[in-house]
Amino acid sequence: MLDDADQDRFDRLRYVEIKHGRISQLAFLGQITTRAGYHLPGAIDGAGDQFADFPNGFAAIGGPDSIPGAGTGQILFFIGALEIFVMKDSANGAAPGDFVGDFRNGYIDFGWDNFDEETKLQKRAVELNNGRAAMMGILGLMVHEQLGGSVPIVGEL
Repeated sequence: MLDDADQDRFDRLRYVEIKHGRISQLAFLGQITTRAGYHLPGAIDGAGDQFADFPNGFAAIGGPDSIPGAGTGQILFFIGALEIFVMKDSANGAAPGDFVGDFRNGYIDFGWDNFDEETKLQKRAVELNNGRAAMMGILGLMVHEQLGGSVPIVGEL
């Protein structure tokens, strides 16, 4: 895949890997949290339907009791807006950051500039590995949900 690739190609693939890893971490956490019975409080719509009234996993977007199409559309619109206006990286034409996947955009820092280079490299490696593990984890949960049966810790899917 990268036998004759240049640095720009590698940076693009690393950017995509980091982004997918971050999304997978959120997806895995969301899957485990909702399966454990924790849902946002309050109503999801004007009709008074509660967040807890909707099923978990794939059934939430495609089952008979799924979130209405307008709600799914709002979620997709919000994700699209984040992609276009917020989650910009030097690989996407924003002002260059410190590294590929640097989404600070000049205003979110959390002390990153205070770390030495060795600590920054170590933290990037940890994020990359956690993202890879989350990608495998959410894929496993999705496959088990489609196959049916019981999954340790999560229980019946």
